[in-house]
Amino acid sequence: MSGLSGFRGQWFVVKIGGELAQDRARLAGSVGHAARTFLDAGVRVAVVHGGGPQATEMQKRLGLEPRMVAGRRYTDEATLEVMKMTLAGQVSVDVASAMRAAGVPALCLSGMSASLVVATRRPPRVMSGAGPEPVDLGLVGDISSVDVAALTRLSDAGFVPVLGSLGGDAEGNALNINADTVATRIAAELKAAKLLLVSNVPGVLRDKNDPSTRIPVLTRAEAKAQVASGAIQGGMIPKVEESFEMLKAGIGAVHIVGVDPVDALLQEASSPGSRGTAFLKRDGNSR
Repeated sequence: MSGLSGFRGQWFVVKIGGELAQDRARLAGSVGHAARTFLDAGVRVAVVHGGGPQATEMQKRLGLEPRMVAGRRYTDEATLEVMKMTLAGQVSVDVASAMRAAGVPALCLSGMSASLVVATRRPPRVMSGAGPEPVDLGLVGDISSVDVAALTRLSDAGFVPVLGSLGGDAEGNALNINADTVATRIAAELKAAKLLLVSNVPGVLRDKNDPSTRIPVLTRAEAKAQVASGAIQGGMIPKVEESFEMLKAGIGAVHIVGVDPVDALLQEASSPGSRGTAFLKRDGNSR
């Protein structure tokens, strides 16, 4: 597609939520097709996936009660075992299957593999919505480093690295890491031209119940104005703020986009704001 011609040799990082991996045909037709098109245009592609719904289902099947703190999963030893089974097992295979169906040479790994994502256990910290006391999330990691050279070698060899959101410390202990955090850090380290956050949400909406109120493009000044007016509110405020922090980290543009219609991701990547919400450093800057 003509909108991709200027990105040859650059990286696109695509983050997909675990809920999307539950429908192989849908994932293949949307993210898989877009990834294949990116590759054909000479773009390097990396994918990061979560596995929240699968982990919750597995916990319940095993008689474990998921514990959430300020919207984040508390990870004890038993929960970490579940995250290994789902992220590096079930979801990894399902994503590989969808990518294979779309003709994408996906190499599914986790951040533990070859020390691709090195992390340290997160110390207790105060979290928004969890009261004034520091919160311990258990066996959760903060990223120390990403092996950019290894990801580049995989890309040079013709593969699309697909990472489940686990990392490991220097002693080889596995740690659970939020998939958005992994995708953001990888995109920043790769100096990615685009970070595409794909979910069932079509973008930033003025009315969360009305998809037709999607805001196509946001600069920081426009976002502040939308928050001040009340158009952007509630849980979308931190998502918007985080997106602009991502831009400061060196990512060219951040996109929040859904998978409906099936070519939404491809259209959004080629024409920012056409199907999702594009966060740009300044007006007109999509690269």
